[in-house]
Amino acid sequence: MTYVSGFVAAVPAANKDAFIAHAKAGWPWFQERGALRMVECWGTDVRHGKQTDFYRATQARKDEVPLFSWVEWPDRETCDAAWASMEDGSDLPEMPEMPFDGKRMFWGGFDPVVQVGESRPGSYVQGFVLAAPETSKQAYIDMANSASAMFQRMGALYQAECWGADVPRGKQTDFYRAADAREGEVPVFAWIEWPDRATCDEAARKMESEMEGQDMPDMPFDGMRMFWGGFTPVFDSRG
Repeated sequence: MTYVSGFVAAVPAANKDAFIAHAKAGWPWFQERGALRMVECWGTDVRHGKQTDFYRATQARKDEVPLFSWVEWPDRETCDAAWASMEDGSDLPEMPEMPFDGKRMFWGGFDPVVQVGESRPGSYVQGFVLAAPETSKQAYIDMANSASAMFQRMGALYQAECWGADVPRGKQTDFYRAADAREGEVPVFAWIEWPDRATCDEAARKMESEMEGQDMPDMPFDGMRMFWGGFTPVFDSRG
């Protein structure tokens, strides 16, 4: 299994093209240091939640759009070496001016614990952030695996569930604040890929219809603090 650096940010809507240019300029640096893939996803259907959401998590302003992104590495050691190189600053490339407030971006390192299907460039991405008790890791994995067949039946192409391995606490934003994490809880960064938004939306309607009148199943985390949204990839290093 690979290792994942997960990122969440908010970007001014007017800076979309500048953000894409920034991502394209940054990818060669990551690639030279062993990254396998970088995917940047622009918020398409991201709603406000009652307790948590992408807007609260990034302290987004009225003109800003949430961003859900990840970089895949062959292992944590390669990732850690790359970040150490970046902190040193001696070999950073010349980059366009950052088109968003980097102080409100947050990130972390995650171990994929469930990977089902085939990830394909251009897929519509449903991104999730939550916090689960450290003691419930296996229960979370079991739950995610049990849901895979349903997602595939609904048309999902790929499912990735990533467990926090090296998630720093930030001064202004971080994964812990985002999910209102409690003591002993671990951030989870996850996504499901669909052929297109229409398939994703139809799957949501079908799942809601199938569950109507049924009791909610027990989950190994507080679902009220999980948040999600629909995202369209605007840069994928695979093409």
